[in-house]
Amino acid sequence: MKLTYPACFYKDEETDAYAVEVPDLPGCATGGDTLADAMLMGIDAASGWVLTELEEGRPAPVASAIDAIQPESGGFVSLLVLDMDTYAEKYGDKAVRKNLTIPAWLNTFAEANHVNFSQVLQNSLTEIYQQQHV
Repeated sequence: MKLTYPACFYKDEETDAYAVEVPDLPGCATGGDTLADAMLMGIDAASGWVLTELEEGRPAPVASAIDAIQPESGGFVSLLVLDMDTYAEKYGDKAVRKNLTIPAWLNTFAEANHVNFSQVLQNSLTEIYQQQHV
């Protein structure tokens, strides 16, 4: 699913960085050091906001028409294009099926002890992820 949302961009004259707000997504704001970074960060923030809604069983908010959005003084409006399918594949909570190969002796041990292979793999990968993102 592809979605578009108007976003307001505001340049900080001292640093040349940009702030981004997405009026149709309450609380959705981000920024970037350059306009290109701000656009990418806006897409990422808006995609995350919408994905949370979808995963909680709510529909994506309807986007306002671009000409209905009036930025504050000094700002401008541009559209953000969200590719929700690609974003959900990368960041969503939906389970992904994976095949794995382990030695036969380890499989015998795990089955005899009623080990949940999926849970062990999830726990191990989560621990590795957390160690690398501290």
